[in-house]
Amino acid sequence: MKILFLTLRVFSLAGGIERVCKVAGKAMYEMGDEKTEFTVFSMYGNSEDVDEHYFPASKFQGFDVKKTRFVIDSIKAGKKSDVVILSHINLLLVGYLIKLFSPKTKLLLFAHGIEVWKKFPWWKKYMLQYVDRILPVSHYTKDKMIALNGFKPEKFMILNNCLDPFLPVSHSSKKDEAIMNKYGLKQDDFVLMTLSRLSEIDRYKGYDKVIEVMQDLIKHYPHLKYLLVGKYDDAEKKRLDKFIAERGLTHAVITAGFIPDDELAAYYNLADIFIMPSKKEGFGIAFIEALYYGKPVIAGNKDGSVDALLNGKLGLLIDPDDNEQIRNAISMMINNRQQYLPDNELLMKNFSYDVYKNKLKEAIQSV
Repeated sequence: MKILFLTLRVFSLAGGIERVCKVAGKAMYEMGDEKTEFTVFSMYGNSEDVDEHYFPASKFQGFDVKKTRFVIDSIKAGKKSDVVILSHINLLLVGYLIKLFSPKTKLLLFAHGIEVWKKFPWWKKYMLQYVDRILPVSHYTKDKMIALNGFKPEKFMILNNCLDPFLPVSHSSKKDEAIMNKYGLKQDDFVLMTLSRLSEIDRYKGYDKVIEVMQDLIKHYPHLKYLLVGKYDDAEKKRLDKFIAERGLTHAVITAGFIPDDELAAYYNLADIFIMPSKKEGFGIAFIEALYYGKPVIAGNKDGSVDALLNGKLGLLIDPDDNEQIRNAISMMINNRQQYLPDNELLMKNFSYDVYKNKLKEAIQSV
């Protein structure tokens, strides 16, 4: 069997979709045998970017933004492939052309979140008819696509995201003193944490809402701190600094900025609660990472976060538009944190890498 995985980026960015592509690529590579050929084409990637923890460099070809060459080579390779998997709907035209030239080639599409939560133009719906299986990352994404475009449910097979098998292990339950000193944190501080890019288009993550309820909560819990981890742009940082200052929370809210993957475990370890009351989450890999590190989690109940928290079995789901629910959820966890510690066995049973690899293999075999 020949599998061709078409992507926009894999290793050149650290976003959620790119992280999915790395793990999916590893799973495709490992599910094969000596009779299976597996190749990854990346439109915007560079062939030198490969992290061979996931799959060998020989399996990866980056086209360095040479779009025409990417399309031509993808069609040529796709015609010779048994299965072509598209990492993003923006690659649909390439997949459609492959199917025109080679109807026997099976075509699968990953559907993540906001990029497919829309009513498609007629031509895109027409091309989607040629996709043999759509793999949404959550029930929410599946339901949204069906409701807006009238697709048949049998066209879908849900493939939840999973934990990266190379996620750093936390070697200590103690908070890192060097990082605490860096941000002026004390041992008796109770730390809320959100991991998210900070930009105007990412405000749906709900960090403004957390800051708003902090204004009241800190009166009752003076040692409460809020740690915002993630890359930010200058305009959003300036707005956020003003937003925080106006509420008298400069001493309590910390914007840490981007952190490298090898420091991820230490930052999660600083947190007493992970909170992200998002409204437009396709799935929310950060939720299952926080659970992996043993953190109680609060998430919104209006998007793919529901899948990540197994409908509330792995954390608290609240209305992300309701400040009172957010405030009450935080208070409950502060007062009885032990009760909300995650079930690691349940987490791994649903979101481990091995579970993901088996589900992806099942999806490929189903076509």
